[in-house]
Amino acid sequence: MKRKLLCILLATVMTASMLCGCGGETAESTSEATEATEATEATEETESIGAQIEVDEEALTDVAVEGDYSDADLTVFIFAQDHEKAVYQSLIDKFMEETGANVTFEVTTSDEYGQKLLAYKAADDMPDIFYVGPEAVASNVDDGYLLPLDDYVDAAVVNNLWGSVGNAYRYDGKTAGTGEGSLYCLPKDFSTFAFAYNKNIFDEAGVAYPDPENPYTWDEFVEVCQKLTKDTDGDGEVDQWGTANALQWALDAFIYTNGGHFLNDDYTEVVIDGQEEFIEAFQFFADLTCKYGVTPTVEQDTALGGYQRWLDGQIGFYACGTWDVGAFMDKNTFPYEWGLCAWPTGKTGVSMTRNGSVGFAVSADSEYPEAAAALITLFSTDLEGQRVLSGETTGASLQIPNIMDYAKGDFKDRIADGTIPYGDNVDVIFNYIEGTDKYQGIFVETTYTYNSDWWNAFLSGGYEYVLNGEMTAAEYCAQVQPAMQEALDAANEMKAAAAN
Repeated sequence: MKRKLLCILLATVMTASMLCGCGGETAESTSEATEATEATEATEETESIGAQIEVDEEALTDVAVEGDYSDADLTVFIFAQDHEKAVYQSLIDKFMEETGANVTFEVTTSDEYGQKLLAYKAADDMPDIFYVGPEAVASNVDDGYLLPLDDYVDAAVVNNLWGSVGNAYRYDGKTAGTGEGSLYCLPKDFSTFAFAYNKNIFDEAGVAYPDPENPYTWDEFVEVCQKLTKDTDGDGEVDQWGTANALQWALDAFIYTNGGHFLNDDYTEVVIDGQEEFIEAFQFFADLTCKYGVTPTVEQDTALGGYQRWLDGQIGFYACGTWDVGAFMDKNTFPYEWGLCAWPTGKTGVSMTRNGSVGFAVSADSEYPEAAAALITLFSTDLEGQRVLSGETTGASLQIPNIMDYAKGDFKDRIADGTIPYGDNVDVIFNYIEGTDKYQGIFVETTYTYNSDWWNAFLSGGYEYVLNGEMTAAEYCAQVQPAMQEALDAANEMKAAAAN
C-alpha cells in the first residue's frame, strides 16, 4: 500500500510546496497535511512565539524510566511552540540519560507539519515517533504506517485517561474513535479551545469581566465587543478590537451552539446548503467583521494575524488552547492580565467549542518499538512526566493532565495555591472537557470521517468573501457544498476500498 501511495504523496508534497511558496496561507489538500491542525494543537502564527523556558534539572528529579535501550536510535518528529519544545527536550534528555538511548528530536511548526510528514512518507523513511490526530488514525493504519500499541503499554494506565480521548485512538478496521479495536496512539493531551479575555482592556474600557457562570448571548457579546473596539492613538483608524476569530479555529463554536452541523448523522452527506442554523451562525460570525467591525478585516488580519495582535494587547477576546497557557503566563510574551470565559451562545443556549487531541504514534517500521513505546509513555501516561508537562514542577503548563484523578485533584490544587501559574477560571476548561448544562466541548465532524478533505474544500472555496461582505453565508454554502460533497464521497470510497 505504501509503495502505491508514493507517487501520489510526491505529487501532493510538490503541490503543497508551490502553494506555500506563493506567500499566503493555504488549506492543505490531504488529511496528513491537516492532522496537526484538526487536532486543535495550534493557533495561527506560532512559529517563533512562546516563552523561552529553561527547565531546571531539579524539576526532573522524580522522573524515572526503566529499561536499557542503549542500542536504540530514535527519531521524534512533532510540531511545537518554543515553550513546548523546551519542556519536551528536557524529558527526552532525561530518557536518554536513564536508558542509554539516542534520540533525535525534530520540531517544526503546525503549518509545516503536514507537508513534512508527507515528505517522510514519500521517502518511505518514517520517524519512529510522530503526531497523528484522531481523524487520521484509520487512514494511517490502513496505509500501514502505525504500530498497534496493545503489547507495549499498560492497559490499566490507559484506562485512567480521559475516557473519550482513549477511545479516539482505537481502530477495529472498520470505524475509528468508537473505543473498539487496537490502540494506535497515546494522547499527547486532551485539549479544548476555551475563550480568553484581556483584563487590562476591560479595565481601560470600564467593562465588567465576563461571568464564567453565565455565558454571553450573541447580542450581549456584540455589545461588549463594541465597547472594547477603539482607536486608541487618535489617528482615525481602529487599532484595538473586541475579538479576533480565525475561521478555521473559531467557526465551530458559533455553528454548534446554534444547533448547526456540516454533515448528516452518518457523515455521508454535506448539509450546509439551505440549513438555517448553519447559515445563521456563519453569517453572524462574518458580521462580527463586515457589519459590526469588532474584528480586524481580512486585509488587516493578513497583514498581522489575530494571535500576534492578541499578544500585542490589541484584542479583547481570543481563543486559548490548553497548550497556550505557558506562553500566556510568560510576561515577556504576554505582559497582560487575563482570564478564561465561555464562547457566546446561540439558539441552544449552551456554550460550545471543539475538544481535541493529537496522539503520539509509533511507526510500524520502527526498529525499536519497545524504546519508542517507553518514550511516548513518558510523554503521555507517566505521572511524573505529566507533572512536568502540566507545569507542577516547571511552572509552565502545556496541557491539562491526561491522568484524570491527577487532573481533578493535585493539578487543580496546585493552580489554586499558585504553584502552577494560570489564568483565572480554570474551571472553564474542565467544563468544556467534562460537559455541564451550560458548557459542552465536542469532537468536530472531521474526527469521524476518513479524512479532512471536505473541510479543506470549505476553507479553500473563498470564504473570505463572506467575511468582507461581498457574499452572503447562504450564497457561499450553496456554492461550496458540491466541492465538499465530492471530497467527502472520495474519502468514503477510500474507506470502503481499505475495508475490502
